[in-house]
Amino acid sequence: MFYTVTLSLLEGFLTTVKLFALTLVFALPLGLIISFGSMNRLPVVRLPIRFLIWIVRGTPLLLQLLIIYYGPGIILKMNVWGSGDEGRFLAALVAFVVNYACYFSEIYRGGIQSIPVGQYEAGQVLGMTRTQIFRRIILLQVIKRIVPPMSNEIITLVKDTSLARVIAVYEIIWSGQAFIKSAGIIWPLFYTGVFYLVFSGLLTVLFHTIEKKLGFFR
Repeated sequence: MFYTVTLSLLEGFLTTVKLFALTLVFALPLGLIISFGSMNRLPVVRLPIRFLIWIVRGTPLLLQLLIIYYGPGIILKMNVWGSGDEGRFLAALVAFVVNYACYFSEIYRGGIQSIPVGQYEAGQVLGMTRTQIFRRIILLQVIKRIVPPMSNEIITLVKDTSLARVIAVYEIIWSGQAFIKSAGIIWPLFYTGVFYLVFSGLLTVLFHTIEKKLGFFR
């Protein structure tokens, strides 16, 4: 039984890891783009983006999952996500990417705005362009400052992937809960916690190592 449960949980865990990894791949760069928009001097650009961030950060991810998955079909009368497991996974991925991109954007914005203005001015005195200043002077310092809050959000993402089960994405908790009905046992549900703890522990070690590598900015 233990072997059967482990195989089933591993299958669900692969979906969890896939959702986690793809969310980071798309949300990290999108968050940086959104942060630039939220700092734009033009109100016509800045205000709509700030409004979007406010909505996303102010409402539960669970609600966003339900709206993104069911909304197009109810409002537009068409299934934009496709059918089956792939469609549900795609809808969950879009919801997670939008949600975490908005959270990441605020972390980026805080890191960028925390750099003293004098460093920008020093780069201009040296004849550097704005792009060169950001890439050669600002970027690594921003990375150093955002690693701790970013690591917290990323570890939270590991646990938030479990919310995808609300639209029937077969992640690890769904796999563990299935044994309650099929075999009348609950310990596989507790077993899922081991996967989360190991995954989160590895990420914690990784981010701690990154912080040590960037320690020369102290």
